[in-house]
Amino acid sequence: MSAFTIVKRDAFGRDELSYQGVLHERNANFLCIDAAFALDDRDLGYIQLRRGDRFREWFYRDRWYNIFRVCDGQSGALKGWYCNITRPPVFEANRVTAEDLCLDVFVYPDGRTLLLDEEEFANLELQAREEEMARAAVDEVLCRVENRGPPFDEIAGE
Repeated sequence: MSAFTIVKRDAFGRDELSYQGVLHERNANFLCIDAAFALDDRDLGYIQLRRGDRFREWFYRDRWYNIFRVCDGQSGALKGWYCNITRPPVFEANRVTAEDLCLDVFVYPDGRTLLLDEEEFANLELQAREEEMARAAVDEVLCRVENRGPPFDEIAGE
């Protein structure tokens, strides 16, 4: 396992956030990184993020999203999955950079989903192809949730 830098950029390519994690797994098509939430506590209304919460983050070279599995930093309980709709990330030796397109999907541990930030996404005024790819990414995430495809295979039974 090696130290890894994760860089989040906005849709215009400007750096928004950079943080450290540890590489968990890597192959030609994806990276899986473990990181701790190091910002101040945040109540997003649908999830509370606390300093020390544990994230397992998947970045896919050929997909327009990444997936963060969020667990409570103290108890280890699964809080859910936060799925960012992004342009495909750029992989480097010890760094991954993703450009966030505002649109997000939150998946609760029981499989319920919440589509977030549609108004912000609409205000980006993306080219038609990028908007189409972002919408297709939402559909792909929702399909993976419905089919319990990894990492959503942990969703509680119905």
